[in-house]
Amino acid sequence: MTEKSKYFTTDFFGFFSDLAKNNSKEWFTKNKERYENAVQEPSLRFIRDAGPRLQKISPYLVADAKPFGGSLSRIYRDIRFSPDKSPYKTEVGIHFWHAKATGPEEMAPGYYLHMHSGETMAHSGVWHPDASTLKKVRDRIVDEPDAWKVIRSRVAVEGDSLKRPPPGYDPNHPLIQDLRRKDFVSSRSFRDNQVTSPQFLDSFLEVCESMDPLNRFLAGAIGLPW
Repeated sequence: MTEKSKYFTTDFFGFFSDLAKNNSKEWFTKNKERYENAVQEPSLRFIRDAGPRLQKISPYLVADAKPFGGSLSRIYRDIRFSPDKSPYKTEVGIHFWHAKATGPEEMAPGYYLHMHSGETMAHSGVWHPDASTLKKVRDRIVDEPDAWKVIRSRVAVEGDSLKRPPPGYDPNHPLIQDLRRKDFVSSRSFRDNQVTSPQFLDSFLEVCESMDPLNRFLAGAIGLPW
C-alpha cells in the first residue's frame, strides 16, 4: 500500500501532543500548515472515503467532507463559559449523522469518531435524547422485548441511567435496567497503532457494522428511516 492509503500518521497524534503543551494562538498560527497536513487533510479524506461505504449500512448517514461546518469538528474551542481558556481542542471529532435528524444530531442514531491518543473511540446510538425521544425508545423496548434482547446480546449498551425506574413503567419489568437508561449508546476503542494503520478505515467500518443493530432499533423507535 502507498503512504496515501494511510490516513493518519504518527504526527497526527504528535501534533496534538505538542499542541497540548503550547495551546496558544501564536503557536497554532506558526504550526497551521502542520495541522492542515497531519490532521485536517487526512481527516477530510477519511470522511470522503467512509461516506459511500457507510451508505451501504444506511443510505441516511451523512459524511460531509468540508473543512468547516461538515462532519469534522472545529479545532477551536468554545471558551465563552469555560474556566479553561485554552483556544484549541487537542482531539478530533468526526460525526456521521442521520440525514433526517430534526433536532440535535446526537439525539438521532449515527456514528461519532473521537480521536485522541490512547482513547480513540467510535460511538453509535443516541446520546442525551429529550423526554419525547426517550419515551419512544423505552416504549419500543416494552413492546418488542425479544428484539431488544437480541440486540443486547450482540451490542454492549452504555450511558447514564436514572437512579430509579422512570414514571409510568413497571419497576419490576424484566428489562427495567435498560428502561432506566438516559442514553442508548455503544462504543468501541482503537489503539493508536490501529489508527495509524492503512487498515483503519476498514476497522472503523467493521465496528460500525457491528453496532448497526442498535442504530436500526433506535431509528425505528424514533420514527426515522434506516
